[in-house]
Amino acid sequence: MKKLVPYLLALGVSLTWWGCEWQTPDDFEVKGIDVSHYQKHIHWDSVAAAGMEFVFVKATEGRELSDSLFCRNWDELRRVGLRRGAYHFFRPGVPAEEQARNFIHWVDLQPGDLPPVLDVELIEDLTRRELHEQLRTWLDMVEAAYHVRPIIYTYVRFYNRHLRGVFPDHPLWIARYNERAPRLPGDREWHFWQYDNKGRIAGIGQPVDFNVFNGTLGRLDSLCIGGPRATLSRSATGEARLLVWRRVKGDGVRERWSDGVRSEE
Repeated sequence: MKKLVPYLLALGVSLTWWGCEWQTPDDFEVKGIDVSHYQKHIHWDSVAAAGMEFVFVKATEGRELSDSLFCRNWDELRRVGLRRGAYHFFRPGVPAEEQARNFIHWVDLQPGDLPPVLDVELIEDLTRRELHEQLRTWLDMVEAAYHVRPIIYTYVRFYNRHLRGVFPDHPLWIARYNERAPRLPGDREWHFWQYDNKGRIAGIGQPVDFNVFNGTLGRLDSLCIGGPRATLSRSATGEARLLVWRRVKGDGVRERWSDGVRSEE
């Protein structure tokens, strides 16, 4: 087969694998990263200049743990104008109610932020049904708190074994460290793909996770809370101000939020 590849390409034959073409990270235009305290102190201006469109930040874990650099990262992302999202690492041995309260206590989501994320990688001593009940509790509590449906993060093998066929209405962020995009049973759509955990980018001295979004920037913005696009503008004095534009309403009026102050145009 390998010897035939150059000839097939020369004839314009599209090579397929298991009946479909495989997508690679280069096929997706919207790039992002995710970080935690493991990346230490990050120079966010450099990250923003490198072309990243979104960043997920670890916020909490289990009953009471909060990431030591979450507050700094969260505030810096707002300052530089990058789309930001926060995630919670789920511990199966801790009641889901307590884990949800931990996340809600620490994370203040604003218009333009990405939905909250539940990072599910462990099942431990739970049955599949018990795991689903615990996850449902966390997801429902957090959705009620922020009025937006949370994203579920996991890796391909865990999804296939423990999450296949459940929570179909929640956006999915899937980890697969490969040059070939994930393909999930039943043509389950994924929204984010974490394809590399050893990426390098200006402003971060440690390896970092690289991700892509399965869609356009417009689709990413529609996933954000309220559907606006948050940007930074600068006043005549050079002071950074956060501007949030909501989508156009039916009457043609759109809301403009500047540093928490609402107006209409």
